[in-house]
Amino acid sequence: MKPVVFQYLMKVRDYECDAQGHVNNANYQHYFEVARHEFLEKCGLNFFELHNQGIDAVVARVEIRYKTPLIGMDEFNCTVAIEKSGLKYIFHQEIVRLSDNKVCAKGKIEVVNLINGKLSKPDIFDKAFAEYL
Repeated sequence: MKPVVFQYLMKVRDYECDAQGHVNNANYQHYFEVARHEFLEKCGLNFFELHNQGIDAVVARVEIRYKTPLIGMDEFNCTVAIEKSGLKYIFHQEIVRLSDNKVCAKGKIEVVNLINGKLSKPDIFDKAFAEYL
C-alpha cells in the first residue's frame, strides 16, 4: 500500500449506528469523505471554493471492505494514501479504531476532475498533491 500522507481523528456518534449497534455501512463512506476533504484543506484547497470556481472533484468509483465493526463512541483515525493514474486520483483509505488499533474498514476511492461539468486534467490537484506522489 502507498504511504499514509494524512490522518484525521473522528468519533462515532450514536445516531450513526444500526439496530445491531454497529456503525451503518453507509457512514464509512462519509468518514472517508470527511478525511479527504480535510486532506484537501491541508493542501490549501477548499472543496466548496473550488466548486464555486467550476472545479469539481467527483467520486467515480468506491470500493469498501468492512473488517471489524465500529460501535457508538469509538474513536478512530481515518487515513489517506494517494496515487495518480491517468486523469484520476486513487485514494487508499483505512479506518483504524484507536482502542485496539484494529482496521475497521478499507476503502479505495477513485476521483476525477470536472471543470464546468467536463472531464478535465486535474492540474490544480496535481500541483497541490505533488509532494505526496
